[in-house]
Amino acid sequence: MSGAIDAHQHFWDPARADYPWMAGDALAPIRRPFGPADLAPLLAENGLDSSILVQTRSSLDETAEFLRIAHETPFIAGVVGWADLTDPRIGTTIDRLRSLPGGDRLVGIRHQVHDEADPDWLSRNDVQRSLASVFAHDLTYDLLVRTRELPATIATVRAFPDGRFVLDHAAKPPIATGFDQAWADRIAELAACGNVWCKVSGLATEAVWTDWDAERLLPYVAHVARCFGEDRLIFGSDWPVCLLAGSYGAIKQALEQCLAGLGLGVRDKAFGPNAMAAYRLPQ
Repeated sequence: MSGAIDAHQHFWDPARADYPWMAGDALAPIRRPFGPADLAPLLAENGLDSSILVQTRSSLDETAEFLRIAHETPFIAGVVGWADLTDPRIGTTIDRLRSLPGGDRLVGIRHQVHDEADPDWLSRNDVQRSLASVFAHDLTYDLLVRTRELPATIATVRAFPDGRFVLDHAAKPPIATGFDQAWADRIAELAACGNVWCKVSGLATEAVWTDWDAERLLPYVAHVARCFGEDRLIFGSDWPVCLLAGSYGAIKQALEQCLAGLGLGVRDKAFGPNAMAAYRLPQ
């Protein structure tokens, strides 16, 4: 797989499954089906060749469905699926997922850690044992966390120096309320671990949805760029969640503007090569 990659996008159909995080009037604009036929023209229009499809709910059925979709959809380079990290048999689950149609596209595992009541959920013994199995299967683990969970995240990343981690949405800095020094300090501490990449994604929806632009996002992009360096930043649209704040094109253009302003090498690596390294995508 080569070319420009959108390393973070989703599909869903609220008529067929329940998405607890999608409740409330504010999310009504995206409470409808989104699938490959909707994304394909957006990738083409914005100069992107492939994408990574990421889980949206705690469901093995969804992961199996995403693998099947990837099997049938050439532009999907990989799937970050879900598996129960509290299950001691997670290794068997991963083997079963890999045996399904599209199983060769499974590149990572993710769980909505920031929705757990316990900020130290990642530090649980059963979760740590399962993470060891994830890495033994040569998969990447996507970290869906906020500032609250970053201390446990840092400890976890340090505990698995040979594992590959990807931080989703730069840990969702609270852009709408202003620059948060606790977020910034913990990001710097996390980035000091050389085995974690950072997705520059989901930032516009952490700002005020009706009042943001590239200039508003730049301090956050610049901070993660300083911390992670040009070899560990990854572009992701977070489509269709991003539609709450702007069109696919507007989101991509703003993030590209931020990244290019930090250097063409930063931009070019974030739009493909770094995702290929983090997820071990085939050349």
